[in-house]
Amino acid sequence: MIMFSIPPGKHKLPPLPYPYNALEPIIGAETIRIHHNRHHKSYVDGLNKAELELVKARNEGNYDLIDYLEREIAFNGSGHILHSIYWTIMTPPNLGGQPGPITSYEIAKAFGSFSNFKEQFSSAAEKVEGSGWGILAWQPAWRRLVILTAEKHENLTQWSSIPILVVDVWEHAYYLDYQNKRKEYISRWWELVNWYEVERRLILAMQGITPLTMNCL
Repeated sequence: MIMFSIPPGKHKLPPLPYPYNALEPIIGAETIRIHHNRHHKSYVDGLNKAELELVKARNEGNYDLIDYLEREIAFNGSGHILHSIYWTIMTPPNLGGQPGPITSYEIAKAFGSFSNFKEQFSSAAEKVEGSGWGILAWQPAWRRLVILTAEKHENLTQWSSIPILVVDVWEHAYYLDYQNKRKEYISRWWELVNWYEVERRLILAMQGITPLTMNCL
């Protein structure tokens, strides 16, 4: 596998792997259009801008704004990565199959059963304060799956963890369709999970490979 690095300031907004209306009626076309074209794009633009400013700072030997630039890279970079995963682990309703054999085994090992996992993940995502994410990640240090939450997507992480399955619970992800009913959005969101992609990501993560997401990062 040939791995290409992304030069500073060259990140691109990935195309959606389906039409805007593909996730209806669970997530509407207008929500997807605004979420992808505006919110996700703003993270890509912010990441590129901050990286180029950091290149300039290195060239000039001027690090007066280093704390600001590092925060911008963490915030926008995390937003870009998590959104890129979010789009790919969803598919049109009820076409995502069932959890694959590796996913099923690792979920049972870590959480006791799939129902335990689903209940814990849904509850964790629902109770994220303000806006943020629910994240299922492979933790190489412990060789098992963990559930994480992020109130700001650069915070509350675990070093070395690799996101496998993510749900966006920032209000822009569901407000047009569900208003303030986050719990209902999460409950319906399970119908969109692309378990084939989750299985692929988990297998690669277990091999020590951080999965590429649409070759866009």
